[in-house]
Amino acid sequence: MKNAWNVPARRAERSPLFALFIRDMRLSRRIGGGTSLGVVFFLILVTVSAFAIGPDLALLGKIAPAILWISGLLATLLGLDRLFQADHEDGSLDLLLTSRTPLELIVLVKCLAHWILTGLPLAAAAPFFGLMLNLPANQLWSVTLSLLAGTPALTLTGAIGAALTVSLRRGGLLLAILILPLCVPVLIFGVAAAGAGQGSIVPFATPFLILCALTLIALAGAPFAAAFALRQTST
Repeated sequence: MKNAWNVPARRAERSPLFALFIRDMRLSRRIGGGTSLGVVFFLILVTVSAFAIGPDLALLGKIAPAILWISGLLATLLGLDRLFQADHEDGSLDLLLTSRTPLELIVLVKCLAHWILTGLPLAAAAPFFGLMLNLPANQLWSVTLSLLAGTPALTLTGAIGAALTVSLRRGGLLLAILILPLCVPVLIFGVAAAGAGQGSIVPFATPFLILCALTLIALAGAPFAAAFALRQTST
C-alpha cells in the first residue's frame, strides 16, 4: 500500500518538465532574488510615482490603476533577460535543444516558473499598494484580477525577447526595447479593466475579457516564437 502511494510522486520526480520547473524555481530565487526582488521593485516604483505626483489624493486615486499597471509591467520584465541566458552560459540550453521534450513545452514551463515568482506576487501585493495610492476600495479587486489575467501575457511576450537576446551578455536594455511596444495592448486593456467603475462608461467585463484573450493568444503563440528564436540563435 505504501509503494502504491509513492508511485505518483516517483513519476513526478522522473518527469523532465517537472524537474525543469523545480530547477528554475530554485535558480530564480538564488540568482535573481525571486519574489522579494520583484515586490520590492514594484513598491519602489509605486512610491516614486506617488512622490512625483504630489499630495493631491483625488488625482492620485484617479491614476492609481495606470501607476500600478506600469509598475507591474516593469517589475514583471525584471529578470526576464536571464530566463534563457543562464542556460546558455552553462551549456544547459544545448541539452534542452537536443532533448526529446518539445522545446515549446520547455519554454512554457520556464515562463510558468518565472510568473509564479514575479507576476503572482505582484498581483497579490497590488491591493495593498493600491491603498497607498488612495485607490477606492471597490477597485482593489479589479486591479488584482486584471494583473492576474494580464501578467502571464507579459511574461510570455517577454520570453520572446529573452530568446532573441539569449546570446548577448547585456541584452536587458535591448529586450525592453523589443518587448515594451508589444506589451502596449495588454497595458491598455489592463488599465481599462483596473479602472472600471471609477466614472468609466466601460464595464469591467469588456476590457477584462479582451485582456484574457490577449493572454490566451500569447499562450498559444509565444512558446513557438521563443522556441524558434532559440533554435536560430543557437545555430
